[in-house]
Amino acid sequence: MTKKYPGTYLKRDEMYSLPGLVRYKPTAKYSFSAGIAQTKFLEGLKKGKIIGVKCPSCGRVYVPPRAFCEYCHVPMNEYVELPGTGEIHTAVISYISTFRQRMDKPEIVGVVKLDAPGYTKESYEFAGLFHRFCGITEEDVISGKAIGMRVKPRWKPENERTGSVTDIECFEPVES
Repeated sequence: MTKKYPGTYLKRDEMYSLPGLVRYKPTAKYSFSAGIAQTKFLEGLKKGKIIGVKCPSCGRVYVPPRAFCEYCHVPMNEYVELPGTGEIHTAVISYISTFRQRMDKPEIVGVVKLDAPGYTKESYEFAGLFHRFCGITEEDVISGKAIGMRVKPRWKPENERTGSVTDIECFEPVES
């Protein structure tokens, strides 16, 4: 054992012999709930729908849904279905996978600001999803052409959906 820091170093056996410390390591099993708002969102994804929630006070639309408005601090329970279309708000070229491994071929990822018909631009500032893009080149990102580009979700086939954000394979450009 090397000493890097001042103090008294204990061996593992000495540590567990101190009063108040126990050797028992509980085998705890955990069960997590997505909660009401997230469950509605995930159930919507399984059906090929993007569900948000609207604040009854300020009118903001949140995607994914939340239980309380971050501005008004009031409970929210007015769920709305969004068309799924939107525009690219941010985009980056990523060489790191979602599993934190280096990729040989990069992916383009970023935030899609989703359309919320009937609501003002200010009222849906939180209607956005971070996701993968397909059909967009690295040059589109580097040149800035990707920002503001209209996109739509490319859904997995219905029989492959599980109620996860990965039920959307990617967001792809809307044909003009």
